[in-house]
Amino acid sequence: MQDAYIYQALRTPRAKARAEGSLKGVHPEDLVAGLVREIAQRESVDLDQNLSRLTLGCVGQVGAQGGQIAHLAKASAGLNGNVTTRTLNNYCVSGLSAIGDTTMAVRAGEDGLMLAGGVEMLSRVPFLADKAPVYTEPARAEKLNWLAPILGAELLATEAGFTKQDLDEITVRSHKKAAAAWQAGHYDTGVVPVVSETGEIVCARDEWVKGDMSLEALGRRAPAFEELGKAGGEAIMLRHKPELGEMSYVHSVSNTPGLSDAAALVLMGGKAAGEAAGLTPRARVVAYAEATSHPVDQFCGGFMAMEEALRRAGLSLDDLDLIEFMEAFAAPPLFFERIYKPDMDRVNVNGGHLAMGHPMGATGAILTTTLLHELERRDVSRGMVVTLAGGGVGAALVIERV
Repeated sequence: MQDAYIYQALRTPRAKARAEGSLKGVHPEDLVAGLVREIAQRESVDLDQNLSRLTLGCVGQVGAQGGQIAHLAKASAGLNGNVTTRTLNNYCVSGLSAIGDTTMAVRAGEDGLMLAGGVEMLSRVPFLADKAPVYTEPARAEKLNWLAPILGAELLATEAGFTKQDLDEITVRSHKKAAAAWQAGHYDTGVVPVVSETGEIVCARDEWVKGDMSLEALGRRAPAFEELGKAGGEAIMLRHKPELGEMSYVHSVSNTPGLSDAAALVLMGGKAAGEAAGLTPRARVVAYAEATSHPVDQFCGGFMAMEEALRRAGLSLDDLDLIEFMEAFAAPPLFFERIYKPDMDRVNVNGGHLAMGHPMGATGAILTTTLLHELERRDVSRGMVVTLAGGGVGAALVIERV
């Protein structure tokens, strides 16, 4: 079984998925294609001749993101060779699932370089735009224990006894870290500005970051999701966990990551594929794991995947130099901090989703990109990405520099 290596990882900035968001006029396949071209240029590699696979995570596969977006991105990037394509939806861990699937392809002996990542443009395809019955029919949601993802965060906060101030503190910390990292140039190597057809820079920085965010300002923003819970989700949660007695609702809108437009790609392959293309590997995949929990315990899957990835790698949290933990609302990263007690000087050192936004299908690849470049910047060895999603889905990746 051959090892899977990472040769490059890049992402676009995360733009606000709003009317004023700077990427709203860009086609998602073109956003990915820009990264393909940038990777080819930086690595001086002919991807049309050396690439065998392109796999993208994308949650909203309708409208502007319909039509098998990975295959459309291949065409937009001018990849006319024999490049197989896949677009997958595994909720908000999709981008990391694409990397995991690609890792398995490499380990199974598939030849050639491979691109894995994700794209999501929530300004063009809104959340839940596929209108699955489980989203629109309360009886169906109750039967399948389907809950809006934010209610999973409220459940976690209720169980752990988190207060709104607890969540505000971790939110402010994420923004201040992100602002400082951008100011210091820590994102300069891994983030590729999006350029228009006329050569103008459309978006160069993550648009949600607020370096001047304060606890006083957040304290004035009230919890926002009790009405959503009372509409049916609370009954499902309390039926599953009657010992709670009642739910507490502590997340304000500011304690949630902003909906965003972005894409990210990771160039992968076996050692022979890299050598054939004249490339030097930058990191090796040590372990990858996915897990699912009961759908009511929505974010337990991420912790289960993390524990399994560490088990497969033969490592503990203390063995990791850096951790990129997906800030899927404020409660999950706070739970990670208080229950697992990692060295917080190694966790989300350049901020996280609460500050920079959440382009769902791209998230896992974005965090992998951040991890690789920060490992190199600090000249340390080993790191992990942990992603969480609604419905109890989770994925985790451990890499080490070579």
